[in-house]
Amino acid sequence: MAKALVIDHEKCDGCRKCVSACAIKHTGTDDPVRSRIRIEGWMQEGVYMPVVCHQCEDAPCIAACPTLSRGRDVETGKTTVNYDRCISCKTCIAVCPFGASRYDRIGKQVITCDLCDGDPQCIKVCDRGAISYVEKGDIGRYNRTQTAMKLGKPNRYREQPTTVRTETPQESNPIYDTVQKDAAPAQIRPRVRRP
Repeated sequence: MAKALVIDHEKCDGCRKCVSACAIKHTGTDDPVRSRIRIEGWMQEGVYMPVVCHQCEDAPCIAACPTLSRGRDVETGKTTVNYDRCISCKTCIAVCPFGASRYDRIGKQVITCDLCDGDPQCIKVCDRGAISYVEKGDIGRYNRTQTAMKLGKPNRYREQPTTVRTETPQESNPIYDTVQKDAAPAQIRPRVRRP
């Protein structure tokens, strides 16, 4: 089954260990420019965003390639580059909506995340769990689960006891006082809440 990397930018602290691990895995050097993953950061706000190929189903990089050197691995579902056919025109870089493809000036070729052939190194070094390797069919469920956990709400996809609301509408609406027995409906006064 096809898998992809899922990023949780709220967990990323910008340590760039994933960038180093990727560069070392693919080039043997700790050169962040040659990594297939990069970290975009806004240091003043403390926000960091790992940028990596999303392995799109309808990948614009594959459709735009003039030499048909871009393709998809049938077994893993990852986007591939045939470097024997690639002319490094950088069209794939221009059309990527996520900015995930890059040009390696030293290797003189376009580089894209290849998921480390099914064993992503970036996940192994990420101490904060900002990068996950998830089956493509489960990405939506995974994202909903992560959001529910952040909000402190139970995950509706796990089996949990359900509670049924038994209150009447009047009891569940704290805005209005109850109406006196002989009062007309126009005499309902809003309750003022004080802190």
